[in-house]
This record gives sequence, C-alpha cells and structure tokens, in this order.
Amino acid sequence: MNALLKFATCGSVDDGKSTLIGHMLYDAKLLFTDQEKALMRDSRGSDGRIDYSLLLDGLMAEREQKITIDVAYRYFTTRRRSFIVADAPGHEEYTRNMAVAASFADLAVILVDVTHGVVQQTRRHLRICSMMGIKHFVFAVNKMDLVNYDQKRFDKIRWEIADLTAEYFTRSIEIIPVSATEGDNVTERSTHMPWYAGEPLLGYLEGIDVRQADDADGFLMPVQRVCRPNRSFRGFQGQIERGSVGVGDELTVLPSGESARVERIIDAGWEAEDAGAGRAVTLTLDREIDVSRGCVLVRGQRPKVTRLFAAQLLWMDDSPLVAGKSYMMKLGTKLIPATVMRISYKIDVNTGARLPSADLRRNELAVCQIAASEKLALDPFERSRGLGSLILIDRVTNMTSGCGVVLHPLRRSDNLFWQSTDITREFRANQKGQTPLTVWLTGLSGSGKSTIANALEKRLASMGRHTMLLDGDNLRHGLNGNLGFAERDRIENIRRIAEVAKLMNDAGLIVLVAAISPYRQDRERAREIIGPDSFLEVYVNASLAECERRDVKGLYRKARSGEIPNFTGVSSPYEPPLSPAIELDSVNSSVEDCVERILSALSND
Repeated sequence: MNALLKFATCGSVDDGKSTLIGHMLYDAKLLFTDQEKALMRDSRGSDGRIDYSLLLDGLMAEREQKITIDVAYRYFTTRRRSFIVADAPGHEEYTRNMAVAASFADLAVILVDVTHGVVQQTRRHLRICSMMGIKHFVFAVNKMDLVNYDQKRFDKIRWEIADLTAEYFTRSIEIIPVSATEGDNVTERSTHMPWYAGEPLLGYLEGIDVRQADDADGFLMPVQRVCRPNRSFRGFQGQIERGSVGVGDELTVLPSGESARVERIIDAGWEAEDAGAGRAVTLTLDREIDVSRGCVLVRGQRPKVTRLFAAQLLWMDDSPLVAGKSYMMKLGTKLIPATVMRISYKIDVNTGARLPSADLRRNELAVCQIAASEKLALDPFERSRGLGSLILIDRVTNMTSGCGVVLHPLRRSDNLFWQSTDITREFRANQKGQTPLTVWLTGLSGSGKSTIANALEKRLASMGRHTMLLDGDNLRHGLNGNLGFAERDRIENIRRIAEVAKLMNDAGLIVLVAAISPYRQDRERAREIIGPDSFLEVYVNASLAECERRDVKGLYRKARSGEIPNFTGVSSPYEPPLSPAIELDSVNSSVEDCVERILSALSND
C-alpha cells in the first residue's frame, strides 16, 4: 500500500468540491450503512437525486446556504492507499480557512467550473497553495455534463491552466475532466469522454508519489518540550523534521551553538538506537547544556540564526497590517514577539505583479520584513517546512492575524553586532545613586500628562535625582518631525520614543514620558523595548468631556470642525490601559496628589 496522502480540495464557490469528494466516497463504497441511509434521507426534497455534498457539509449553515464555510476533514482508505482530505471553502470571505487546509496538505485538487473557466479564486487558491509548499496539483475540470462533454471546451481550459501554472515551481500537474454530480472520471473512466486517455481522479490519487527526498546526512528537530519528571532525567521532546539521529551522535543546539552527544533515544516509550524523520522522540544528552522549548537540535546543514528576515504573508485579520505593528509570532516551536518592520510590496493575485502598498488588508498577499525580539533558528520554507512557516497572533485578541513563509534572512542582520562597553548601565546607575526606569504617562490630550510629568520632574530634581522628560509634542518638533498621525505613523512615533527612553535608562537616567500613545499594543511594545522591570505605566484618566472642556490648545474645537483629522478621542480611538501600574484621576485630584502617588510607587520599587 502506498503512503498516506493528505490532500486539499479548493476552488471557487459552487465549483462542486464537496460534491466531488462525496461522490468519490459513495462510488468507492467507503460509507458506513448509517451514513448511506442518512445521505438518502437528507437528499429528499431536492430533485430526487442524491446530494453528495451533504457528506462533507456538516454545518447547518453550510447546508442552508449550499456553500462550504469551515474546513471539513475526512479520512478514508482504499485497497491501494489511505487518505485524509480537507474540503476547503471557496468563498473569498473564508480564505483563511482555505489556507489552513492547504498548510496540512501534500497535494491540492483545484476545481475549475468548465462553464466559467479559470477565475480569480482559481488564481488565488493556486498562489496560496504554492505559498504553503504544495508542489503537486490536480485540476479537476468539473461539470463536463453541462457542456455535453465537449473536448474543445476542456482543451481551452487546459491551455488556460498551463498559462496559469507556468510561473510556479511544481513537481506534478494533472488536468482531469470530471462531472461530480454524474460521477464521470471520479472513480471510474467515463464512457462519455472517450477522448480522455488518463486515469480517473481516485486512481490518480492512489498512485501518485508525493514523497520528498530526505537529507539523510543531516538532522533537525525543533524542541517542543523539556521533560523533567525527576531530578535525574532531562529529556528533549519533539518531532524529527529532517534526517536521522543515533545514540552517540553529536548535536548542536541553536541559537546558542552549544554541542553535546546523544545519550539515549526514547521512541514511543521504548529505548531505541536510532530514529528517523517523522518520529516523535525524546532525546537525552551526555552533558547539561541550555536547551528550552523553541530551540533546535541539528547536525550537518544548519538553519540560519537571525532576528531579521523576509517573509511572504497572507493577511487574515479584519484590521489591516501596517508597518511597525507588533504581534506574537509562532515559528517552529518558538513563540516570541515580532514586528513587521516594512511591507516591501503587495502581490497581485491575478498577475503576480508587485505593487507598492502602505498596508495589507484581509486576503491580500505581500512580502514583508520582520524583526523578531530575539535571535531564533529559521530556514527558507523551500528547505524546511517546520522552520520556514509562521503565524502572527494579535496580542490583544489572541486571534491569528496572518500566516506566511520565510523567504530568506536579511543580510544586514549578519553585519550587525552588539558592541559591549566597559561603562555599563549598572555602573552609571550606581554613579548617580538611583535606579533607572521609565515612567510612561498615557491619556487623552488635555488629561494633564505633561503638567503632571513636569511637576514630577521638579520634585525628583529637588531630591537629587537625574531625570529627562520626553514630551510627545516636543519630540514631534525634532526626532519625530517627519511623522504624521495616521496609524502607521503613530506606531513609529511610539517606537522611537521607547528606543530613546531605553538609551537614557542605559545612561542611568529616570525618564518621564508624556505621550498620548493611544494603542495598547504600542504601549506593550514600548514595555518590551524598555524592559518590563524598567517600565511604569501611568494612566492619567480624564473623561473626553472634561478634556474637551479644558481644550487648552484649542485642538478639540479644530478636530470637531474637521480641521484636524485622526484626532484621538474624536476621529481616532484611544484604548485605555487594562491594568496600569498607577491610575490617576486628574479631574478630582490635584497635581500634587498625582505626583505623590507616583513618588510613592517609585519609593516602593
């Protein structure tokens, strides 16, 4: 029997994906008796014919709308092979579901309606499947019965598909004329199309070889878990991505670069002398080295260790992606903060053209530059699926915002080294007799941030402390003078302030930041840049009505009249902190009381 084949079906709405797979299961007699009875019962009320799509469309909403919404997985076995099929939705709204299906598959069956030919969704799905690493494709030209099995119509679409696939690197492409409702060329050769000499769809899937050549001389295993049931045992668990490993082999752990030899291999609970790709194993080493979840054990060809790399992203979030935005990134077994530093270009799904773009919207593709918060091991997706694929997770909602593949490390990351100096942050802090930190005051315009920060700095100066006040408005006259107030500019504004505050903390100073900083995500990114132990978030709370009443600069009046676009609180949102270190009521408390609250918190630290 051939190896398990995992394949996904995709195509435009109403191309017949669910019907095709359902008819395949029915004709191949792969249904249980109760499934067949339920199919016959549920098909009543249509036109008397069997509705094979019901075998895949399990959700009530899918049956009501006659479309696939979620990915439906089916496992089945024939005499020649076992299969797992993912029936992906065709509607553009559910592109993220289709991408999930493609990410698990070795082969894609893309349906093309013979009455419509190649459409935009065909192009989109081919590009996404290719991006997800699929190299084997079957194009099922469906609904041949509606054109009286016309060979000329099929040949025309065959040439369209040939043009479409010319730009992609593929290992196999097969184009099969089928009728999902009538069963032509699904499991048996069709008598209606004697001009087609190839195999039916099921026969082709049973025979195709999708195995990839393994790098037998190397070894790669991302560490999923460190197992320590007692003080005498420390094992590193994960699935072998590439190559094989044996007892006594010397392995290197990345990103640290330390090496040790394999002492034991435990495979499915049993001691083993060696193990190969695809096996989930526990390895113990002959000496204690620093290995944790997200590290990679390698031998031979090594992945790149870097912070900066280029990736191709499929955006899934309703909120657009803009440069400078920070997310949690899952790459391999590593979960760390990462920032999309630049959108290099957007990719037109129809033509593949590179288009300049300041943002990326849902279902769009783009090449971006990403900076991780620390060095990690990664590989181009073409070389390693495990270390070359990633997802970006929204840090507030925990929703998956985008998925993508690593293209290549950025060269400049190899030429940048952190220069150690003899005069350290600790030395400067001891010299000044204080603990450097950043007090970050956030709130609406007019809430009193600058007033409180100014009074606080005077008190600290009178106590002999060394300080620096970074006011958001003042910085926009110089350092941030080239930034506007669109979302991407606000993100960059806060990033620059945070980087400056960190440098001043390294100089031993106590830094006071007074900036609206309206987005929680940006303030969290500032906390990461400065360091959680050196960041004190202070929410200066005053209602919008009170801030408008004060309107000391006349900004709210201008914003309400339309003179100032993107004004926080009026035409742009403000996201108050969920759990600030200090919350000040600047309406009912005096400036002196607010300063005392902050000083009290500083003295406790």
